[in-house]
Amino acid sequence: MAGLAVQEGVALAPLSTLGVGGPARFYARAEDSGAVEAGVAWAEARGLPLLILGGGSNLVMADEGYPGLVLHVLPQGIETRRDGDEVRVRAGAGESWDTLVAAATANGWAGVECLSAIPGCVGATPIQNVGAYGQDVSETITTVEAFDTQDRTQVTLENADCGFGYRSSRFKGKDRHRYVILAVEYRLMPGGLPAVRYPDLKRHLAERGIGAPTLGDVRQAVIEIRRRKSMVLDPADPNARSVGSFFVNPVVSDETAADVQARAVEMRAAGAEAMPRWPVGDGVKLSAAWLIERAGFRCGYRKGNAAISDNHPLALVNRGGATAREVVALAREIRDGVREAFGVSLVAEPVFVNVSLGET
Repeated sequence: MAGLAVQEGVALAPLSTLGVGGPARFYARAEDSGAVEAGVAWAEARGLPLLILGGGSNLVMADEGYPGLVLHVLPQGIETRRDGDEVRVRAGAGESWDTLVAAATANGWAGVECLSAIPGCVGATPIQNVGAYGQDVSETITTVEAFDTQDRTQVTLENADCGFGYRSSRFKGKDRHRYVILAVEYRLMPGGLPAVRYPDLKRHLAERGIGAPTLGDVRQAVIEIRRRKSMVLDPADPNARSVGSFFVNPVVSDETAADVQARAVEMRAAGAEAMPRWPVGDGVKLSAAWLIERAGFRCGYRKGNAAISDNHPLALVNRGGATAREVVALAREIRDGVREAFGVSLVAEPVFVNVSLGET
């Protein structure tokens, strides 16, 4: 098909930050909306399943690979325009997310500085409602441009139409396979103050004697914190081959939070009386990392070639040669251990392809 070069047997592990998984039966790059539409039609005409791939930073691919077409969606380009006191930044889905953050920060545009050094592409940000250190992209996204595979049309969805929630959206939920993200527009504030809300970030800045941080200060601080936790892509770091945080911080009721704390006290878990908790809507957000450690899973714990990072209990890493089965087995053991200890079921954050953690 014109505009679409389809290859067979392409290795997928090198296209993901975790580095596991088998090959794609068919693979094609789509660098514009026309190629996306052609790819969707190509797979449908052959009765093949379709997998949309972006930066591969949130993907766990089965060892058997993918039996259909993997469409690597990589539209490029960043455009900016003034809109009153604001700047609108429109970026293609295939643009590096951190390239956009670096440019915004350098230009003095506030709104995404706490999201520095997050791997992956722009197109993934509305799907996950990407967030870190007290900031979420749903705060700045104005519109999402996408190809609707159901109606075969290009659509523009406003922020309110995206169903954003904590690490979720309609693109991850009810319409998970319907839309292919093509571009995203963000609303940023020139000369705006940086968002310094998160305790770790406040502490890091205070330790460096920075009382009135600039956007650049906050970006640098976030990068330093993430690097310390091996959450920055670095080939020289044996803990960096991961999907970042593997589990989402659970949001529970006040009653459940009180029960978790009571269990921790009964277990004589370290710091039980000061269990981290944050109010979120009608519930309470708990720390998945804290729960994992108190359930007995320490940094460095290993299962085959998959392990918990030496530097962060939420990161599951590929020590070299890990299989998807090993990663999933480790994740399942952690999830089940936390549920047994505290009665809370952790939800995995990455996308699983042809592999599953099983019943939750």
